[in-house]
Amino acid sequence: MKNICVYGSSSAALDKIYFDAATSLGALLAQAGYGLVFGAGNMGLMGAAARGVHSKGGYVTGVIPEFMNVDDIPYKKCDELIVTQTMRERKQIMEEKSDGFIAAPGGIGTFEEFFEILTLKQLKQHKKPVVLLNTNNYYNNIQDMMELCVSEQFAKEQTLELYTMVDTPEQAVEYISNYKHKDFALKWFTATSKE
Repeated sequence: MKNICVYGSSSAALDKIYFDAATSLGALLAQAGYGLVFGAGNMGLMGAAARGVHSKGGYVTGVIPEFMNVDDIPYKKCDELIVTQTMRERKQIMEEKSDGFIAAPGGIGTFEEFFEILTLKQLKQHKKPVVLLNTNNYYNNIQDMMELCVSEQFAKEQTLELYTMVDTPEQAVEYISNYKHKDFALKWFTATSKE
């Protein structure tokens, strides 16, 4: 069975539209035969995705650092719960156990996870699909920033092909299911003078 990593918010204060999409994403992943790898949180979109997977009989692997494995933070029904010493170890295990990555809406932790996994793909450290789930147009500004990064030559245009942005959970799962890796040239620009 292949596993898909879902990054997402741990906030409980979000609009219902975000919870509905995350729950639907989890259910669709399970229906497509994927297991879930996630940050093991009970709250927010992390918990919603896990409950969605379990609603369709799927398998959930949670990865949580020791300092967060307290009280009501972890999702208690994880089929497998891995406790790490550090956040860095947590992210590494999530990467190693996953065959693809979906960033649901989230805060700075989710941004950091998305950009790290995207950077690793750019550096040819993995060939796995990377998806931004743009529920309620949440990631429009991130996409605008990525396009500005390319237009100002901080990154090659190919960078925009290292991931895809979709509007619905259905589109996210479809992209993952049909994904074929495409090799790109090395990331660095040839030095040029702008005197």
